[in-house]
Amino acid sequence: MHCSVAQCLEVVGEWWSMLIVRDIFLGVTRFDEIADRLGISRNILNHRLGRLVEHGVLEKIPYSEHPPRYEYRLTSKGRDLWPVLTAMRQWGDRHAAPDGVPLQMIHHDCGNVVDAVMTCSCCGEPLGTGDATVLLPSG
Repeated sequence: MHCSVAQCLEVVGEWWSMLIVRDIFLGVTRFDEIADRLGISRNILNHRLGRLVEHGVLEKIPYSEHPPRYEYRLTSKGRDLWPVLTAMRQWGDRHAAPDGVPLQMIHHDCGNVVDAVMTCSCCGEPLGTGDATVLLPSG
């Protein structure tokens, strides 16, 4: 399908994939730690990590030779998922967290709890659903 959303979902749209990426953003980078934290079966985790590495979202870095052990780090392509993951977290906080917000994001510069907000890359104004027009390519 010729659609950027569909192509993104092809790589990270599966349930476990974004949870793995979330945990790696949180500093959980080793296979056993990820498996324990998520409660995911080892074979599913191995498959998802392999796909994320194959698609350039993660890189596999050895940290032990005997036995061979690896940790997973986000590539620049993986770090570009930060706004996607943040938007998903904020949506979940507002609409699907019956026991309250499970974590807060604190801005380093001012020390306040923050929500990420979309803004226009040209003028800096907030950007909502009715503030822009989407143009389809002519063809």
